[in-house]
Order: sequence, then C-alpha cells, then structure tokens
Amino acid sequence: MQTLTGELARSALDAAPDALIIIDGDGIIRFANRHASVLFGYAHEELVGNRVERLIPERFRARHVGQRESYSAAPRLRAMGAGLVLFARRRDGTEFPVEISLSPVTAERPLVAAAIRDVTERRRVEAELTAAQEAANRANHAKSRFLATASHDLRQPLQTLALLNGALRRMVTGGDAAEVLAQQEHAVATMSRLLNTLLDISKLESGAVKPELRDFRVATVLEAISRGFHAVAQSKGLDLVVEPSEESLHSDPALVEQILKNLVSNAVKYTLHGRVVVRCRGEDAALRIEVLDTGVGIPAAQLAYIYDEFYQVGVPANSSRDGYGLGLSIVQRLVKLLGARLEAMSEVGKGSVFAVLLPLARSAVRDAEPGEARAPAAAVTGGVRVLLVEDDASVRDATAMLLRVEGYRVTAVASLADALQTVAQAEPELLVTDYHLGNGELGTEVITALRERVRPGLKAILLTGDTSAVIKEMDADSDLRILSKPVNAEELLRLLQALLGG
Repeated sequence: MQTLTGELARSALDAAPDALIIIDGDGIIRFANRHASVLFGYAHEELVGNRVERLIPERFRARHVGQRESYSAAPRLRAMGAGLVLFARRRDGTEFPVEISLSPVTAERPLVAAAIRDVTERRRVEAELTAAQEAANRANHAKSRFLATASHDLRQPLQTLALLNGALRRMVTGGDAAEVLAQQEHAVATMSRLLNTLLDISKLESGAVKPELRDFRVATVLEAISRGFHAVAQSKGLDLVVEPSEESLHSDPALVEQILKNLVSNAVKYTLHGRVVVRCRGEDAALRIEVLDTGVGIPAAQLAYIYDEFYQVGVPANSSRDGYGLGLSIVQRLVKLLGARLEAMSEVGKGSVFAVLLPLARSAVRDAEPGEARAPAAAVTGGVRVLLVEDDASVRDATAMLLRVEGYRVTAVASLADALQTVAQAEPELLVTDYHLGNGELGTEVITALRERVRPGLKAILLTGDTSAVIKEMDADSDLRILSKPVNAEELLRLLQALLGG
C-alpha cells in the first residue's frame, strides 16, 4: 500500500503543469518531475543528486548559494512571480526567463519544493506590448506636432485666400467677376469648415483638448445658439425655438456650446419644413438639453452608425454631400470627454430628438452686472491708423490690402521689434496681430508691449488657431477681440468697427 501511495504521488507530480523539483538543505536536488526534465533538457538521473545551481546561469550561481542558505534559515511560502526577474539555464547552455514559487516541505530533514514556470512567451508578449505602447506614444507626439503645424501652417493659405477674396469683392461690383468671387468665397468657406472639423477630431483623439469645468448659466450658451442659427433656419423657412432656462451647469461652456451647435446644425440640415426646438428639462441632479426637429428622421437600423466619421443618413457613397458627416462624431467625443450622456431617438418621417445630460452647477451662479448699452458703431474708417503684425508675408499682404481697400491707413510689420520701431514714429489706433509669430514670439507679447509703449487701452484683435486656456482667459479683456483662423474678411472688418465704436 505504501508503494502504491508513492507511485500515485509521483504520477500526480509528473502531471503537474509546471516543472517541480525538491531540494535539501545542501542544495541537492532530491526529486524532479517529468516536466523538469523536459524544461531543462536533462535526463531524470542527471538532475536528481546534483546541485540545483547547475540549473542557474553561471553569473548568478555564487549569489544563489547565499540566497538559498538565507531561505533555509527562515523558510516561508513565496508565491510564483513575486516581482523578481529570474533566469534559468538549460543543459545546452541557453537561458530563459522563469517564475519560481517556493514552499517548505515537512519531512525528517529540511526540504524545499520549487515550482518553475517558463515565462518566455509571456515576456515576449509584454515586450511587444511595451514596444507598441512606446510606438503609440511616439505617434501621439507626432500627432501633437502635426496639430501644432496644421493649426498654423494649413490655415495660412486659406487665410490668405479669404482675405484676398474679401478685398477683391470690394473692388469688383458686378458682372461675371462678382459671381466668380462669390463662388470662390463659398469654396474657401467650405474648405475652412472641413479643415476646422478635421482638426477638431484630431485634437480630441490626441488628447489635446482638456475640459475646463466650471459653473455657468446655461442661458449664455442658449443665447449663442439662438444668435448663430436664427438666420440659417429662417432662410430655410424653419422656426427655430430656443426655450429659455434659468438653470446653471458644471461643465465646460465652450465644449457644451460646440456640442449643441453641431446638434442644431444637423437638425436644421435634415429638416425640410417645420421647426427645430432646443429645450431644457431637469432630471435628478442633471439638466437634460434636448434638440428636437421635425426632419426626415433616422431609420432604426442606421442609429448605430450615425456617430461614425463621414456617415450621413440617406446619402449614398460618392454622391454630392451637404456637410461631411463629422458633426455627430465630434459630439460623441466631446460628450465622452465631459463625462456626460448622449441619447438619440428618431422616427422616419417625423423627426429626431438628441439629448445631452449634464451635471447641474455646484453653487449659485450670479448674473453678470448689466453694462451701459452702446450705440452701434458708425462705419468710419478713413484716416484710422492700424498696425498689423503678421510674420507670414502672404497673409500680411492680403490683410493689409483688405484693410486699405476698406479705407484704413495700414502699417504692416513682421515682428515685435518692427512694431515697437513703428509706434515710435506714429501711434496706431488699432492693433491687429497674429498669435504665433516668428522666432517664438507671441501676439500676446506684442499686445502687452504696445500697450505699455502707446497706451494701456490700445484696442487689439488677436488672430489665432490656438484654443489653449491662455487664449480663453483673454476673453475678459474688453479692449481685445479674438478671431479664429481662417479669418472671414467680413467678420474681421465687423470686429474692427465694433472696437472703433466701443
């Protein structure tokens, strides 16, 4: 019976999934299962009776003797893979990474059971994952560099085209040339929207957009939506209803506004008659902002795909498109970034409802102090001196041409040093500057330096493709207007007039 028990025990140990050896206090192998012979390449009789150090690379053997003796003095259970990087040596001299668990064995003399596992494949996978992560990090850095370049360099040619178009439209008053310029203006605007949208998606994917959460009144966002889409809806014969709300939210107001603009834009685009409604409803500790339309609706089978890039409901591939099918993709990314919730319901022929659920404000938000109403600016530009600071020669020339055609007296320079030299001869009444200038100079530095040199309240326009927190914080400057590139000629001129009348 004793022999049968021993044979059963050996059979069980041979069937173990890991190599198993038992070592005495002198480091002699007293038992090795079949998997140990296979793993190390030794016959059973070559293992049993020999020192365990023969299974260890030579460079570790002397150290291992001391470690083994230390363990024998205070034996304890040590789980496999206890954070150590260990290597074993086969009979043919090749080395491989292992995990080893140790367990004291109760017997007449001190014994230790060692379970040994080959982790070569796992280490290979880990190395591949590490390499993949490093490659992904490099790709993200490359994407960030691309975005920085694209935000400036890709916008510059469009900026030049838009400004030249604006100048030419003031020189040409009728005929076929005016029609050509109108078509050109439409093409430039279309290119600008696509570029901005693609850059928005890239920034969201790369993590370049960081939400700046704060408490704010939702009414400020709703008012911006109403102003921005009233004329568009009216041109299609639609009623745009933006219901007022006294609630306040805790989120990023700029990103919330971008979400709602995309939703309302989609609603207007897909609604042929009827109305588009924006309304707010309280829901527990959140505010549910809904955009409803009486449009074409979305088939149930297509609802799962509406957030995919370039997907448009009912638009066949390679056909003429009104838009790019990117708005809802951006909405979904922004909602996820804000930790909000997005819901969509639709019925073909009856319309759709998109809802965003956002957290309510954490404290009461006070209304802004009412200011004095300002009279509309008179269109007086003759004789007004404008200093233009732009390092890109083509954009500088196009902007200067537009302003001169409009009647401004323009001095155009490329750097802060040139600007300071210019104001020493004649002080400008208005400053227009790009944000990213040559040699690392910033438009904000130009504004600060000229206000110190000329006067503290020098009115300025900052042209930028940057969306950083530094730019957003400058919105509080009442003598400054920030205009995003590519700049529309009409909008630039309106801002100049607004500053003159302020």
